[in-house]
Amino acid sequence: MKAKDLRERTTEHLTELEKSLANDVFQARFKNFTNRLNDTATIRKTRQDLARVKTILTQRADAAIEAAVEEKA
Repeated sequence: MKAKDLRERTTEHLTELEKSLANDVFQARFKNFTNRLNDTATIRKTRQDLARVKTILTQRADAAIEAAVEEKA
């Protein structure tokens, strides 16, 4: 996933995607531990996608807080 594509999505969709990716990371790590995972690179790719989603959500939250502070001032 590219950050540009993720920025076009809604916040609700990103939170659902965050939960899904977190579950995918858990499942991949569990499969790797039990030697059932063929492509171990999927763990890293999924973690990077999860980090991208979390970064965008954090940026949106910070922007909303700044807008609220500026509105009061």
